[in-house]
Amino acid sequence: MNTKNRRLARGLIVGAALVGLAGTTPAYAEGSWSSYISGWTSGKESRRWTDNNTDSVSTSVGFSGCASDGGGGFKHAQLKLWKDVFGPDDDQGTKTNYCNRVYWGDKSSGKYYFELWGVVSGGYLSVKSVNTRY
Repeated sequence: MNTKNRRLARGLIVGAALVGLAGTTPAYAEGSWSSYISGWTSGKESRRWTDNNTDSVSTSVGFSGCASDGGGGFKHAQLKLWKDVFGPDDDQGTKTNYCNRVYWGDKSSGKYYFELWGVVSGGYLSVKSVNTRY
């Protein structure tokens, strides 16, 4: 094979590889949002979001920079995930957040929110960074 043919063959192989890579997409969550919490008490709700269930990513809520007004400092918070439906909202379960990330699994299509169900050590919760993925 002469030099010209080798260059042509190499160009075709590289081009085919690039076309193949262009068709792949990384596995990201369908959606996410970030915020903060300041002085929440039990019963306070997050914003609502819509999960179209176009992926298989677990719905999760991550906290960092947690504080409460209790004498012992922040211990943990109970978070309840709700599915917003006509009539009473559908309880998706309660998770304990130790200023980390908690997961509820892959949820069906719908509108969701989480509620502060309780705070251990204090009555008020503040979180510097809240990150929700779905």
